[in-house]
Amino acid sequence: MLTQEQIQHFSKNGYLVVEQLITRDDCEKLKESVKQLIDKWDPENDSSCVFSTTGNREQSTSRYFLDSADKISFFMEAGAIDPNTKKMNRDKHHGVNKIGHALHTLEPQFKKVSFSDKVKSIVRDLNYVNPAICQSMHIFKQAEIGAKVVPHQDGSYLFNEPLKIMGIWIALEDATIENGCLWFIPGSQTQPIKRRYIRNPNQEEFDEGKMLVYVGETEQYDDKDFVPVEVKAGDAIVIHGQAVHKSEQNTSPLSRQIYTFHIIEMDNSVYSKENWLQTKEPFPLIYDA
Repeated sequence: MLTQEQIQHFSKNGYLVVEQLITRDDCEKLKESVKQLIDKWDPENDSSCVFSTTGNREQSTSRYFLDSADKISFFMEAGAIDPNTKKMNRDKHHGVNKIGHALHTLEPQFKKVSFSDKVKSIVRDLNYVNPAICQSMHIFKQAEIGAKVVPHQDGSYLFNEPLKIMGIWIALEDATIENGCLWFIPGSQTQPIKRRYIRNPNQEEFDEGKMLVYVGETEQYDDKDFVPVEVKAGDAIVIHGQAVHKSEQNTSPLSRQIYTFHIIEMDNSVYSKENWLQTKEPFPLIYDA
């Protein structure tokens, strides 16, 4: 699946664009699948929360978020909520930030993409011995209100020891600078994970509602070190678990829908029990699918 040149690019930079991992028709099927999920979703009678990586992170105190690891759950954009009524101020289809975190097991179209022969080939080429998918998300990056995602390393949220994790980020629509494409610091995958997002070990605080906390150092990054990675619908970006990346707010009139899932090594590696994401069943193994 990957050429030696592509593998070297990934090793050097911490990310790799794989053109047309899925077809445009596949992209439309995934978008139609989530449209049907939203059609059935009643935000008025759901405990969904706002998802944000900046400011007040509502998900840190949300049982709905904590319990979403093996479900299909809906998270809203802050800009889609009226600050006075706390209700959605637009059509629900244009107010969702993301849907997660078990699309790869519960939705047939997403499962087909996640466990495809192409994905299996990529993880083999990158020397994964016994990989499993731990989570998946459909992210909408809604037109005009799609929230920014601050610089981060995926290993801060999904940690295993020794650390070996990667993300596969598939554009379902063209991702451009204008509508919020990903930006990377090339070579940053050599940086260790110094900050983690975990279940609060303080049981008293956890019981009081402060269920998730950050621990460790807050890294500061220089904007000039980031480079944009624009891709076409159907293209994928393979992301090393330590590569620093971000995306800016989408202020354009076009959405930037993507499907992403995270892969961890299970061979001689232990998934941390401190991680926010914990499932009742073992993570599904890619090669067994």
